[in-house]
Amino acid sequence: MNLSAIETSLRAVQAEFPRINAILKSPRDRMDDAIVENMLAGYAAVDNLLARKVDLFSVANLRQFLELNATVLCGVKPQTRVEAAQHLAATEARFYEETDGGIRDIMEWYEMHAKEGAELRAAGVYIRVLSLPELFIEGNHRTGALIMSYILARDGHPPFVLTVENAKAYFDPSTLITKKKKKSLTLLFEMPRLKRNFAEFLHSQAKARYLQTKSRQPQSG
Repeated sequence: MNLSAIETSLRAVQAEFPRINAILKSPRDRMDDAIVENMLAGYAAVDNLLARKVDLFSVANLRQFLELNATVLCGVKPQTRVEAAQHLAATEARFYEETDGGIRDIMEWYEMHAKEGAELRAAGVYIRVLSLPELFIEGNHRTGALIMSYILARDGHPPFVLTVENAKAYFDPSTLITKKKKKSLTLLFEMPRLKRNFAEFLHSQAKARYLQTKSRQPQSG
């Protein structure tokens, strides 16, 4: 991933966030330096997973979901992690033990839709992360964006990155998703449409600048 280009976009959103927040249907918390820096650390973590060819959806690697969430909330400084230890432990319990959601719901959904395109899978997983009960106690939107980016980039697509231009089109539908229950008939019937619409949004936001351009290897002879 081109982390420099991703930072440029996130810093632009940060600068414009008071104006963006004013036009959202449901205003968000302010976007301070810590949030941006933690998200950048999250994108770096996703990039590392991809470089190491880690399968995020393997049972052996489920803790990587928790690590991404801890990164967007706390960053990577050990002291910050220590201070948030109680919250992180509660998040882990919810992640594994939530009977109406949790990571089991994500894994089951992903396995059922493994043959779909990356944009549809990314959209579907994002909806499962955000719908009630949410996968994490806090930071579901940000962690969900990283999980989507992993799914997309693993298939050669650019990651999803928040921009000044797409912020409203990202936040408003996301807020609506957080009001829907995973096990409800409403989400059961609306899921195909929601997934398709969000996948189309992801497709429209695919920007090559967020992928690192591979330098050409010199030809021999």
